[in-house]
Amino acid sequence: MSPESQNTLPNPLSSSLSIKIDLSIIIVSWNVWELLRACLRSIERESRPSTVGPTIRHFGPIEQPQTLELIVVDNASHDATVERLPTLFPWVYLIQNGENLGFTKGNNRGYIKSRGCYVYFLNPDTEIAENSLWSLFHSIEGEEGVGLIGPRLQYADGDAQNNRRRFPSRVTGFWESTWLGRLWPRNPWSMRMHMLDQPADMRQDVDWLTGAAMLAKRQALEDARAQDVTDFAGPFDEKFFMYSEELDLCKRIKEAGWRILFEPASLVIHHEGRSSEQVIAARHIYFNTSKVRYYRKYFGAGWANLLRFYLLFEFRWQLLIERLKHALGHKRQLRQRRIEVYRQVIDSRLLER
Repeated sequence: MSPESQNTLPNPLSSSLSIKIDLSIIIVSWNVWELLRACLRSIERESRPSTVGPTIRHFGPIEQPQTLELIVVDNASHDATVERLPTLFPWVYLIQNGENLGFTKGNNRGYIKSRGCYVYFLNPDTEIAENSLWSLFHSIEGEEGVGLIGPRLQYADGDAQNNRRRFPSRVTGFWESTWLGRLWPRNPWSMRMHMLDQPADMRQDVDWLTGAAMLAKRQALEDARAQDVTDFAGPFDEKFFMYSEELDLCKRIKEAGWRILFEPASLVIHHEGRSSEQVIAARHIYFNTSKVRYYRKYFGAGWANLLRFYLLFEFRWQLLIERLKHALGHKRQLRQRRIEVYRQVIDSRLLER
C-alpha cells in the first residue's frame, strides 16, 4: 500500500451526489479508537437518520432539518479503528491513509471529499454536548460576515479550557508555552493572546480559536486558500504538520475579510492531547517547529531564527538539568526518558521537514 493510498471501497457519498449537504464534519484520527467511538456516538445522539440516503443524517429541529455527512480520515492507525468503525458507524465515510500524514494534510483530504456548505473540523478526542451541534451551526448561519465559529471547550474533569485567542505579537512566542512564561505566567503578552481581559461566558469576536472544534463556511475556507501563495488541496497549509495550523488558517480567514466568533452557548468536551501523548519527542518537535514556521511566514526569517535559537537554548538547558538529576540518582528512569526526548528535539534543530 502506498503512503498516500486510500480505501478502495465504493464511495458511499456518491449515491447521493444530488442532495444538498448543509454540514460536513471532518475528523482526523490516529490510534484513539475509544475516544473516536465516543465522539461519533455523541454526534449520533445529536443527529438522526434521514430518508435521503444511508450516509446522510439530519440534525436540528424536526421542522427545520439540516443535512449532515461525516468523514473520518484515519492516519494509518494500528488500533481497532479501521476494523470496527465501518461496522458500528456504517453512515460514516472512512478514508484510510497508508501512513500518518499529519493533521493538516489529513483534514485537507477530508475537505476535498466533503460537500457541505459548512465544514466542521473536529478532533477525535472530543464529545459534542447536548444541542451543541445545532446551536453552533445556527449561530454561524445567522451571524453576518462570520466565516468561522468555535464552541466553549471543557476538559473531561469539568474545568474550562480557554480557546479564545488574539494573534501573537513578535514577542509572544518567547513567553507562550516556554520557561519564561512559566516563570512569569501573568506576563502581558500571554494574557493578551489568551484574551484574559474578556469574560469567558460572552459571545465575542476573536482573532483565532484552538483547532479542537472549528466550524467554518466553505466560502470563507476557499477565500483563505486564495490568501496563501501555496497550492494545497484544502484550506490548511500542509507545511504545518500539526500545531499552529489553526492559527495560520484563522489569520488568512481574517485577512480575507471574514469575522471569527466564539460561541459559549455551544459546549464541546475535550480530552486533550491523546494522540500526541503517544510520541512525546515528536510532539515537542512539531509544536515548536510550527511556532517557528508561523513566525517565518508572518514576521520574517530574522524573528523566526531568533525564536528558534531561543527555544533550542531552553531544551539544551533542560537537558543539562536532567543530566545533573540523573547523575545524582534522582528518579533515574524518568530522567533518562526526558534526556532521550530532549536529545531528539535538539538534534532536529527545529527545522522544517
